[in-house]
Amino acid sequence: MSRYIGVMSGTSLDGLDIALIEQGSSTRLLASHYVPLPPTLRAELLSLCASGADEIARAALAENAWAALAADGIGQLLRSAGVAAETVRAVGSHGQTIRHEPARGFTVQIGNPALLAERCGITVVADFRRRDVAAGGQGAPLVPAFHEALFAAQGEAVAVLNLGGFANLSLIRPEQPVSGFDCGPGNVLLDAWIHACRGELFDRHGAWAASGTVDTALLQTLLADPFFSTVGPKSTGREVFNLAWLQRHLAQHPTVAPEDIQATLLELTARTVTDSLLRNMPQPDGVFVCGGGAHNLELMSRLQVLAGSTPVKSTAALEVDPDWMEAMAFAWLAHCCLEGIPANRPAVTGAKGLRVLGAIYPA
Repeated sequence: MSRYIGVMSGTSLDGLDIALIEQGSSTRLLASHYVPLPPTLRAELLSLCASGADEIARAALAENAWAALAADGIGQLLRSAGVAAETVRAVGSHGQTIRHEPARGFTVQIGNPALLAERCGITVVADFRRRDVAAGGQGAPLVPAFHEALFAAQGEAVAVLNLGGFANLSLIRPEQPVSGFDCGPGNVLLDAWIHACRGELFDRHGAWAASGTVDTALLQTLLADPFFSTVGPKSTGREVFNLAWLQRHLAQHPTVAPEDIQATLLELTARTVTDSLLRNMPQPDGVFVCGGGAHNLELMSRLQVLAGSTPVKSTAALEVDPDWMEAMAFAWLAHCCLEGIPANRPAVTGAKGLRVLGAIYPA
């Protein structure tokens, strides 16, 4: 059994999820820690998701700050868990995605893994996505391979739905390789709209969305985006779905109330997820949700209604905490890299074949 740490900073830009796992024939979560992003760093990372002045220097400084924050968080986790750094084989660091454009042949995650290795004294594995893109893949989603490792032995047809800033599905069937893809926005538009209107970072439990009414005409306008009609392999990001994208569509519907827009955005996420699911796995035995969206009670309720008789539950029902799934996945990806185990899935990303993912920065 070896210990690994995973550090995940997602498209929601809320903070760093840090998970300590024990990896042998199975994966076990030992400890976890959350570090919120300071507002100034969050604002800078968000601004780097679009073109701007002096990007190279700004990105370099932002990734130094991100690495320092991650190193401090790792130190806090190890101290609280009573674990010595030298007993951890590696840190799997996702970094922070600032651009994801596989159609143009690139994806960019920043996080200065060299500085992170220097600061925490542990070998760091990073840059997981670019090898898949180099092999012709989307570079995302990468978590389906981990979901397969966790849940395939159950012998049921299940879907694992990650509801972070964006939504992605892992479809696990008995005796078949895992498949998966990005469905579209998860929380990214919900977060952006409530922040623009009310200054809040997210809609707690979906309460604001629940106070509104879905505007059918606006929903149909949003659903007409070409991404939703494309088949996988596919991935997306803030380059496509962002506040400017929403405002362009809202210009066609100027009288919709703010709370009704929020309700419509929640319905957009629920509808695109379940449409994608039922088109690719018409009769799943269950849908298991992880990520921040698992705490959005209104969204979970709508997913259950749209999924019909298929139960929609948190991954806690499978004994995996929904808040730490992705951080655990990147710890597992570090394990795969050091062991020379291919961790992409060509059926998911569209890569030419299996590849070992990640670059190693020794302690």
